[in-house]
Amino acid sequence: MMHEFVTYADGTLVVSSDIRKKENGEEYLIVCFERPRENGFDTIIFELPSYNVVKKDGNFTDEEIAMFKTVVERGAGYFFDVARNGGIQSA
Repeated sequence: MMHEFVTYADGTLVVSSDIRKKENGEEYLIVCFERPRENGFDTIIFELPSYNVVKKDGNFTDEEIAMFKTVVERGAGYFFDVARNGGIQSA
């Protein structure tokens, strides 16, 4: 399952996954940044806790990617908490 985190003013949607397990038992999750564009989407997907980019497609600038990486690094604990608790709880 994916959990919506935020939508930026330019339409970029940020979502994070539930916790997943690799074959070796290591836990991970993904955080996806996706922005609609004519004929598709700009997409970049990070894997946590490694912060590696596992997919990149479209026209995000180097500056945007650096900002997204900062969001992922600073928000890693939050993304894992959301995944462990089954989503964002609202009143």
